[in-house]
Amino acid sequence: MLKVNLEDTISAISTATGNGGIGIVRMSGKEAIEIADKLFVSPKGKKLSEQKSHTIHFGTIEVDGKVVDEVLVSVMKAPNTYTREDVVEINTHGGYRAVTAVLNATIKAGCRMAEPGEFTKRAFLNGRIDLTQAEAVIDIINAKTDKAKDAAVLRLEGKLSEKIKGLRDRLLTMIANIDVSIDYPEHEEETMNYEAVDKGANEMLVEVNKLIATADTGKIYKEGIKTVILGRPNVGKSSLLNTLLDEDRAIVTDIAGTTRDVLEEMINVGGIPLNIIDTAGIRDTDNVIEQIGVEKSKTLAMEADLVLLMFDGSRELTDEDRELIKLTENKKSIVLVNKLDLEQKIDTEELEKLTGGFINISVKADKGVEKLYDAIKSMFIKGDINVDNQVLISGERNKASLVKAKNSLENVIETIANGMPEDFMIMDLTDAYEALGEISGETLEEDIIDRIFSEFCLGK
Repeated sequence: MLKVNLEDTISAISTATGNGGIGIVRMSGKEAIEIADKLFVSPKGKKLSEQKSHTIHFGTIEVDGKVVDEVLVSVMKAPNTYTREDVVEINTHGGYRAVTAVLNATIKAGCRMAEPGEFTKRAFLNGRIDLTQAEAVIDIINAKTDKAKDAAVLRLEGKLSEKIKGLRDRLLTMIANIDVSIDYPEHEEETMNYEAVDKGANEMLVEVNKLIATADTGKIYKEGIKTVILGRPNVGKSSLLNTLLDEDRAIVTDIAGTTRDVLEEMINVGGIPLNIIDTAGIRDTDNVIEQIGVEKSKTLAMEADLVLLMFDGSRELTDEDRELIKLTENKKSIVLVNKLDLEQKIDTEELEKLTGGFINISVKADKGVEKLYDAIKSMFIKGDINVDNQVLISGERNKASLVKAKNSLENVIETIANGMPEDFMIMDLTDAYEALGEISGETLEEDIIDRIFSEFCLGK
């Protein structure tokens, strides 16, 4: 569990592991500049503590008179920093040895090794960002597509924070006015009556429901759609994967059973990340290894968010094909009839009846794939949600808090309809206020906050 001691000065590597042009060791805390001065040697004899904030300085990092690396050091003084503490970033040569040597020097000089996400948690605890913005940081880092990144940037800019704060301010005003009307009933016209509360609660309920409606889309852009390509051997599953990836990732032959294990890749479909899995062809087989692959394919299909169910249009439907249709009848699926470039023997009327519709494609001739993209987008992205400029809820935690606020507002409306006392309205309005506060982190329990930041990468 991440318990932050704000008295400590922390240090960590903030760049990815591996060789690169530069590596960055970041320090934050009240002794960050003092510790850096112990290690930094300037050719001109500069002391970092005497330099202006947000300046960068050339020199070396030295320990016991030995040069560790030639560096550029950025000095950023509180409060105008990422953490609102003094921050020093040491830009070293890239590579594990150089960066680790500088990190170890900072630890030896008085820093404590930072926990995962501790820099961002300090930014949160010091009031520079709220929890929605902190979560946006990790979403930007983990974004699989530009649209996922853009949605996270909107939250980092505080767009969701503004909406939540606005709702909470309105709730607080309503609670205060109801309190006054209870204590001073003779001034009811100047405070808030049942009609005004009902109107306000209904207006806020509409806004909360709009945010909840974005949650599934937000989750898709953040986590992707787990997609399984399913079908009998040689219907073109591996060829489809290669086409979607635009590279020869899967081995393609005319020999049935070539794919025996699963292949998993991520592709970008109109900004939607698809975690796509090519599976072993489904058929009865005496080969033990192939049997394992077939069973794994069926299991993955049951766990998938989307099944791309493929058939060979140049062959007639078989009982195995019909079993696959039954297997996926309760799943979100898109039916593909491949090999449009060959003479068609499949019974399209029967297939239409069994599946409700299909898309004709030719992976070999690259025909019909765009229709597949359109089908995926229309299946998962609601048309009334503009992902380019609308704030999307990301994560089940925020969705759960919004649902709690929604239920509380509905209780307020029901209380008014039943003519119950104002005290009941205050209770439900307060519950809504606290539920929304969970999203921004103002009313969230400490252990949950710790768990959120523990998922961050080290150095962020």
